[in-house]
Amino acid sequence: MSKKFYITTPVYYVNDVPHIGHTYTTVAADVLARWQRALGRKVFFLTGTDEHGAKIEEKAKEMKIAPRQYTDEIADKFKRAWQEFNITNDNFIRTTDAKHIKAVQKALRFMHDKGDIYLGKYEGLYCRGCEQYKSERDLIDGLCPDHKLPPEKMSEECYNFKLSKYQDELLALIKKDKLKILPAERKNEVVSFYEKEGLADVSFSRKNIKWGVPIPWDKAHVTYVWADAFLNYLTGLGWTGEAGERPEMWPASVQLMSKDILRVHATIWPAMLLSLNLPLPETIFIHGYFKINGQKMSKSLGNVIAPADLVKKYGVDAARYLIMSAAAFGHDGDISWEKFDEKYNADLANGLGNLVARVANLIEKNSLELKLKIGGKELINEYDKEMQAFKFDEALKLLWRKLRRADEVLSEEKPWQVTDKKQLKEILQPIAQDILNTADLLKPFLPTVGEKIVAQFSAKQIKKGEPLFPRL
Repeated sequence: MSKKFYITTPVYYVNDVPHIGHTYTTVAADVLARWQRALGRKVFFLTGTDEHGAKIEEKAKEMKIAPRQYTDEIADKFKRAWQEFNITNDNFIRTTDAKHIKAVQKALRFMHDKGDIYLGKYEGLYCRGCEQYKSERDLIDGLCPDHKLPPEKMSEECYNFKLSKYQDELLALIKKDKLKILPAERKNEVVSFYEKEGLADVSFSRKNIKWGVPIPWDKAHVTYVWADAFLNYLTGLGWTGEAGERPEMWPASVQLMSKDILRVHATIWPAMLLSLNLPLPETIFIHGYFKINGQKMSKSLGNVIAPADLVKKYGVDAARYLIMSAAAFGHDGDISWEKFDEKYNADLANGLGNLVARVANLIEKNSLELKLKIGGKELINEYDKEMQAFKFDEALKLLWRKLRRADEVLSEEKPWQVTDKKQLKEILQPIAQDILNTADLLKPFLPTVGEKIVAQFSAKQIKKGEPLFPRL
């Protein structure tokens, strides 16, 4: 196992405030980063915001403010949201950072001088919502499937990137898992796209937009938003834009994202890295979407669950747990306030919280001294196996089975009826040990509560303490 671990979320587009999809990716990245730190690896965790492009220019115009003021406000909302969710990112990159812009220009100049970027023309369909060009095959009934809008026919002079040049090399690397795409069905989807449609050269600049990174050799153009945004994964590590210059933490161990941006991350992004003589990320992992009671979340339907509302209702640790246990990671999940309430009460209030309170109360009441130490090698190995495979729901199920078994033993042995102290200690010691071992492994998901239980059950005298999860 490598001694370093570099994990990224996408840079989130500032056309809107943080939503539950952003939160899902970020909490998942945080869970992995925390676990890798616990294993003693050197970890770097990057998140941030993507702030250029036509959509942002328009949004700021609508609001009658400068684009920079608008992006500052939204970037700040993302920063605050991640603080609220106890996210331990090592850097928060903004694509409007001066160092990022300078590096992007340097990298583009290298690719241009190499012959990978050339002046051409783009004619085709452009979806303003995606800020992406579309082929007829991408559309459903003539509309963009994500934005339900017909793309505009566009024709403009632009600088193109020779994506087609890297088609064969990239396909071979993906097939051999040199660029691993997970889950397997997402890899198959990408391979099928390469083989059936192939890679066409893509536009890397726009002409009639001001809000973007200026093309260094032609100030009439600004960098197309994707070309600028992808390089954050390098500039966030302090990369200066020098081709072949590899930051210490590069390549990324895993890049997390949702499926709507898989295709560009499996084509344009690795091709740019090859053009810049840099290694590809080790793994791209794609998670699913959340639906609410089977319906797509949308403001017009009024069924949006805001991350801040989750924290308000359940508290930070519980909100993290509910998001991460809502679906098998990599697949779509169906959520609702009712489901969250049910899971909160079953798993946290009546499950973990109740068990900890009952056991601690019995130990304190009978003045038992247990001297517990974190252990459980077999449990750690099983848990680690699930975590390395990104099976967060399975890792949590493993811990909850342990807790349920401890609960069953309590019910079978009825220690509250036992008067002999030695016998009582024999019953409670293994249960308390299981609670301690489980709480330690819960820390990536429930950082505050996990730490609290570890401190409580490592103390010389275990005391009951405050309820961990008040019933709703």
